[in-house]
Amino acid sequence: MPLALTLALFEPDIPQNTGTMLRMCACMGIAAALIEPAAFSVSDPRFRRAAMDYLDHVCLTQHASWSAFLSWRREHSARLILLTTRAPVRYTEFGYARGDILLVGRESAGVPQEVHDAADARVLVPMQPGLRSLNVAIAAAMVVGEALRQIRPARPDVVN
Repeated sequence: MPLALTLALFEPDIPQNTGTMLRMCACMGIAAALIEPAAFSVSDPRFRRAAMDYLDHVCLTQHASWSAFLSWRREHSARLILLTTRAPVRYTEFGYARGDILLVGRESAGVPQEVHDAADARVLVPMQPGLRSLNVAIAAAMVVGEALRQIRPARPDVVN
């Protein structure tokens, strides 16, 4: 059975956001993929502070480049779902499946057109008109939450 989900980070810029998203992956029991080059080292204290001691609990795959990530994705036959402000579909209106890869872009620039073109689907977190974007970690958490709601069975031992 494939992993529930993977959150992929395309060339992240801000170490604190990356640490926060990897911590979320650990807590939610989903995998993470880091697509290099990142604008910081994983030894950066800001990254380490945000991730805290959760890095040992996340299934993290690091990819040296976009092409290396694409090769890995082909081996896993996974759908690539891009979170973008240029998407035609709201994230709550999309049907997620086990094994999906949710991809977020760089905080400063999003992703290039070739990444848009490689995505199987693109989803949008709707916002008020005139505003550019949410913090990438917040947007990722919203979409991960919706995707997990759809693909994980209800747990009778958890109070809603």
